[in-house]
Amino acid sequence: MIYRFTIISDEVDDFIREIQIDPEATFFDLHEAILKSAGYKADQMTSFFICDDDWEKEKEITLEEMDNNPEVDSWVMKETLLNELIEDEKQKLLYVFDYITERCFFIELSEIITGKEIKTPKCTKKEGEAPKQTIDFEEMTTSTSSLDLDESFYGDQDFDIDEFDPEGFEGLDGDSAAAAPVEEERI
Repeated sequence: MIYRFTIISDEVDDFIREIQIDPEATFFDLHEAILKSAGYKADQMTSFFICDDDWEKEKEITLEEMDNNPEVDSWVMKETLLNELIEDEKQKLLYVFDYITERCFFIELSEIITGKEIKTPKCTKKEGEAPKQTIDFEEMTTSTSSLDLDESFYGDQDFDIDEFDPEGFEGLDGDSAAAAPVEEERI
């Protein structure tokens, strides 16, 4: 059996990688295949996240042991087989390759190929240049600060504080007497 993963980036439109790998390989094997396919160095802290259909993070598989509490489930890349946490086609994962800025690749198990085997992970499709492996906060803020935050960003620029009830939002329904009194707690 072979797992075929498709990897994309939200930073580079034409970036696509496909990696075929044995389901009994570890997440560390997949991690190394991704680094190699993107031309990245193995000097950064990284993690995989198993996600639901809406890309919400559910389980984290870390490069190094992060939590030694025996009451908390933790998964480490070198100790966790892919088929322990991934069983179905269309399973979604995130691969965080820049921990400081939380930049990541979006991964989907696009196909389970039965009747074939693969010994070592293989990149079978490579399109586009990978995004830079790391960026600093200044680069990140200049690339994401294209929003126009002028004085009208939050609404009407003719804002008048006197239009609000000094007691808060009482009387919004037109009957301020019906509003329940609020007791202040003094500390």
